[in-house]
Amino acid sequence: MVKHVTSKELEEILADGKPVFCDFWASWCGPCRMLAPVFEEISNKYDGKAVFVKVNVDEQEESAMKYGISSIPNVIAFKDGAPVSNSLGFVPASALEAFVKENL
Repeated sequence: MVKHVTSKELEEILADGKPVFCDFWASWCGPCRMLAPVFEEISNKYDGKAVFVKVNVDEQEESAMKYGISSIPNVIAFKDGAPVSNSLGFVPASALEAFVKENL
């Protein structure tokens, strides 16, 4: 299950060192709303292998600035607390799953 987190919570989750996939999004963003069920589906499939979270860039500007988010949706893969790759824009489930697999 995908958890909506604050900037502070995101940093705490990243400190654990587990693989994390964070969807940076906003409520007004159409492609973000299209990606949401796809991100949820993939998170359920990979539950226990990685942590899946969402950060609203309008409400959590600190995280958006820290990770250089200028376009959304932007899913960033983190390993050992550091960003290693990202997937920008809406992508179908098969493409998002491939992104997750290559970044686990």
